[in-house]
Amino acid sequence: MEKKTPLYETHVKCGGKMVPFGGYLLPVQYKTGIKKEHMAVRTGCGLFDVSHMGEVMVQGDDSLKFLNHLLTNDFTDMADGQARYSPMCNELGGTVDDLIVYKKGECDYFVVVNAANREKDYQWICGHQTGKVLLSDVSDNYGQLALQGPLAEKILSKVTDQKYIPSEYYTAVFDAEIQGIPCTISRTGYTGEDGFEIYMASERAEEMWNLLMDAGSDDGLIPCGLGARDTLRMEAGMPLYGHEMNDEISPKTAGLGFAVKMDKDDFIGKKALEAAVPLKQRRVGIKVTGRGVVREECDVIRDGEKIGFTTSGTFLPYLKGSYALAIVESDKREIGAPVQVDVRGRLIDAEMVALPFYKREK
Repeated sequence: MEKKTPLYETHVKCGGKMVPFGGYLLPVQYKTGIKKEHMAVRTGCGLFDVSHMGEVMVQGDDSLKFLNHLLTNDFTDMADGQARYSPMCNELGGTVDDLIVYKKGECDYFVVVNAANREKDYQWICGHQTGKVLLSDVSDNYGQLALQGPLAEKILSKVTDQKYIPSEYYTAVFDAEIQGIPCTISRTGYTGEDGFEIYMASERAEEMWNLLMDAGSDDGLIPCGLGARDTLRMEAGMPLYGHEMNDEISPKTAGLGFAVKMDKDDFIGKKALEAAVPLKQRRVGIKVTGRGVVREECDVIRDGEKIGFTTSGTFLPYLKGSYALAIVESDKREIGAPVQVDVRGRLIDAEMVALPFYKREK
């Protein structure tokens, strides 16, 4: 049976179309529709309920050493208040999950994992615990909202002091406050736009939602659902667990090599990743040049030969076209090269393109 976030009743009142996702009932869209929600984030601002995400505390004298062994990225030089993205590999080099690590202080880390993997991830983390480390799953204690878009900072500044608004991307303020509600504000997101993710006690999530919606009413702020979240992340070329990566697909194949630090002494999966050089497959963008919409798990064909498969695909509203993410054979991956995508026996013309499809102007 699916769980409900603290905002379930709020979504229903707002006309949200509720669907199961990651073990929760969440709005896939509101009456405005996915396209309008997507465009609101690209041109104005949208508010998402992401309270389904999981949160794990990693504390103790050996926290840094433990995280550096558990994850592919390197956290040695992190300053307090910084956030860092990282895949988490298994021994075969596949991806257990991708996550974000926040450094609250010395030997004190806040880790955010994907909702569908919350229990799996926590078991994996606990199963590889070493040294003086205290682990705790605190997911049920938190509500999380994502305020995303070019107007996000303008709206947020109406309800909180400027000192609580992180100025740098991938940084956070842990002792922030929004009109009397204690919270953590991080300058992060999953949309390709500037924006913030706000963590507060779960019982205050509805109050925070209403407060932000009121603050953004004059700037066209609207609630957004899972549908727009997916089209936005795809437009920005951001991978999604279970699509562009899984227990068999390595982070390097998924295009996440920037977060895999092979010069570290060791981490889980390092030997397998070292042995998998050169890469046999790599991620690439697919732009449809013919007619039709491509979905996931469609064969990608070049010169009559299958060279890979799509991992995500849809119509992207801002770019006004059909696009897909795909994993193809490395030696057949050529930006600009024509390909075809087999959609239920119909070949759709397309071409391989660089990622991301969309990148905001700084």
